[in-house]
Amino acid sequence: MPYTLDGTADPSYALLQQQVTDSERGFAATMQRRDFAALGQYLAEDAIFFTETGTLRGREAILRDWRKYYEGKQAPFSWGPDQVEVFPSGRLAYSGGVVKNPEGKPIGRFSTIWRLEAPGQWKIVFDRGEPLPPGKSR
Repeated sequence: MPYTLDGTADPSYALLQQQVTDSERGFAATMQRRDFAALGQYLAEDAIFFTETGTLRGREAILRDWRKYYEGKQAPFSWGPDQVEVFPSGRLAYSGGVVKNPEGKPIGRFSTIWRLEAPGQWKIVFDRGEPLPPGKSR
């Protein structure tokens, strides 16, 4: 966490960190609400998602691939951040956390890189999910 010259925490860092946390939670909420139309607002035009089958480049490719996750009444997985860090520049951030199956059992972890595109407006530029190793619960 960045600090001011007097050794106190920089309040702007906490604000940026909260913005990224809120953005990650908003992104995850689109899945739970089954709101495919809202998904695109969280993706940078040039976003890259790494998947088990390859790399998705650009918002439109990601939307085409992720549409399947928004079909049906129940979300196939959920996620939420347990770690958020903002780069000292205040323009990039990392969020990571646990991915859970519909029953709430941890099945993986995600890592997302966010870019500040306008004041208070964070967009995903990189995203990757990984399954948990056998026997690991977090």
